[in-house]
Amino acid sequence: MARYIGPKSKIARKFGEAIFGADKSFEKRNYPPGQHGNTRRRGKKSEYAVQLLEKQKAKYTYGILERQFKNIFEKASSSKGVTGEVLLQLCESRLDNVVYRLGVAPSRSGARQLVSHRHITVNGKIVNIPSYSLKAGDVVGVREKSKSLGAITSSLEANSSVYEWMTWNSETFEGNFVNVPQRLQIPENIKEQLIVELYSK
Repeated sequence: MARYIGPKSKIARKFGEAIFGADKSFEKRNYPPGQHGNTRRRGKKSEYAVQLLEKQKAKYTYGILERQFKNIFEKASSSKGVTGEVLLQLCESRLDNVVYRLGVAPSRSGARQLVSHRHITVNGKIVNIPSYSLKAGDVVGVREKSKSLGAITSSLEANSSVYEWMTWNSETFEGNFVNVPQRLQIPENIKEQLIVELYSK
């Protein structure tokens, strides 16, 4: 399973946002990485550089590598609706992202690990593919044997996020993916139009 395993704080500093979640080292040094830190004078970025940076931010936020991200974009561009919005909706519909949003894991990388280690079920069946695309009405749950896992219970206890497009039942350890979120409901600070412009060149 290909995934990014490099330094996360450095990436977050590059974008000026804690895109991987709470990060103490980012809070201490929330300026771009590099030898000269925030004293280096940076000229105005070109249009291409701004678009590329936005695509990289989306990729790192959702934990998707280049080829996979391009495939998602192609799927979005051939679908009905606004391409940029559909792109984010496809990213939000991924199983690893939904497991993270439900609070079963504290991060998307943690959610990806839970899925690949066969702790997660979809409609009662074990699914170990993090990129599995959910449809409205799908039920995502924790496998019976995994309900007592400390990592899962502690993550659920610490989770306070509520999203309109999904529900969670703390008694059955199951969440319902009610529907695909609209753009206004997605909290990620991503300018998807810049990504569309980049791929349209």
